[in-house]
Amino acid sequence: MAISDWMASLREGSTTVVLHIDALLQRLEQTEPSLHAFVSPTPERARQDARRLDEQLAAGGALAPLTGVGVAVKDNLCTAGVRTTCASRMLDGFVPPYEATATRRLWEAGAVLLGKTNLDEFAMGSTTETSAFGATANPWDPSRVPGGSSGGSAAAVAAGQCDVALGSDTGGSIRQPASFCGVVGLKPTYGRVSRWGLVAFASSLDQVGPFARSVADAAAVLQVIAGHDPLDATSLDVPVPDYLAALEQEDVRGLRIGLLREAFAEGLDPEVEAAVRRAADHLQSLGCELVDVSCPRFQAGIATYYVIAPSEASANLARYDGVKYGLREAGGDSLGSMTALTRASGFGAEVQRRILIGTYALSAGYVDAFYRKALQVRTLIRQDFDRAFAGVDLLLTPTAPTTAFRAGDHTDDPLALYLADLLTIPANLAGLPAISVPCGFDSQGLPIGLQLMAPVLAEQRLLQVAHRYECTAGVMQQRPVAPLAA
Repeated sequence: MAISDWMASLREGSTTVVLHIDALLQRLEQTEPSLHAFVSPTPERARQDARRLDEQLAAGGALAPLTGVGVAVKDNLCTAGVRTTCASRMLDGFVPPYEATATRRLWEAGAVLLGKTNLDEFAMGSTTETSAFGATANPWDPSRVPGGSSGGSAAAVAAGQCDVALGSDTGGSIRQPASFCGVVGLKPTYGRVSRWGLVAFASSLDQVGPFARSVADAAAVLQVIAGHDPLDATSLDVPVPDYLAALEQEDVRGLRIGLLREAFAEGLDPEVEAAVRRAADHLQSLGCELVDVSCPRFQAGIATYYVIAPSEASANLARYDGVKYGLREAGGDSLGSMTALTRASGFGAEVQRRILIGTYALSAGYVDAFYRKALQVRTLIRQDFDRAFAGVDLLLTPTAPTTAFRAGDHTDDPLALYLADLLTIPANLAGLPAISVPCGFDSQGLPIGLQLMAPVLAEQRLLQVAHRYECTAGVMQQRPVAPLAA
């Protein structure tokens, strides 16, 4: 049920929050054995919050923007009193004493927490297979990955375990799993949503955003979580527009949509390309003008990212030393050996790999050749986007080069996994808002995602065009079969 329909039902008094949350929890219980989207479900808290909200409404309380909406939260966002693990042994059992700003704003808006969702460990991955607590399955085909790193949130929304979910996007970790799972995934402008309480991976790239089954629901969540936060030094102190009002502007005639040439290159699945080009043609039929656009350094994004992100990760993850909180391994005859034992045991192979890459790139004698050079290329990529947006309103690409692949296909090939984010990474490097919207299916019935990118802080335009496409293209009447087999 769309959030707008749900709120209308509450106003009419035709349902209750308790009934809605019970239905979601029942769906979660039916599907979770085969899906494994959640690390920590919170059914008791959800039922308690639902009863409280119903009591407030019965007493004449006003409806908040998200009253009774069932939300799942990626398990790298701190939730006071609820375990936050980052899907890592390093934080198994860690219960934060404070709430992330994004989640606090959800609860203040009346949303109900259904649980914390699975992810690649410390958000480092593209499949949700590196989780210390086991992999998540794709609801369309449980033998396939849901994408990553926010695969648990994407799968939970696709399977109907929740109404909406939060994820984080460092190099595509919202948009790529949204594409694989056939849902909407939005990465806002860097700084549009507070990162306070988000466990840091790469601080100059991380951004919190929503998953939803419609663009309108994603806009409703963004409306609540966006805005300046004095607790986050990177939070932008700018007004928050009315995103839902932008959806009512149906006329997209005259908008210029740039087809990014470098995104339609070698390695792109032909079925993905065909679906995305059909989506572009549909936008043209609505009155948009299609323009061929080039960002020459677009494909340099992946090499640039895999210097900058691991470098920032190596600094951010240095705090996990076995002393202050989290895992502490016994043994060792010194502080250094205890820390080494703790990190070797607490971090998985992919996290260790990225820490080593980042530490090497920052080491004496190499920082100029690698890290500073990557920062220079990042600036050039941003300048390419600036030039492109001087002539177009939005850029259009596939979200991912392929549809969801089978679990284990690339476990021993890190480079193949890194390439899954080839088309999403550049938006993070430039701090741009970007959205993935379902645009069809391949011959195996797997969803395909269309990515739209906008200039900084142009989420309204992004949502308007994505919503208009979604409402007129009619590609997502099909949903995953329910219930999934246990």
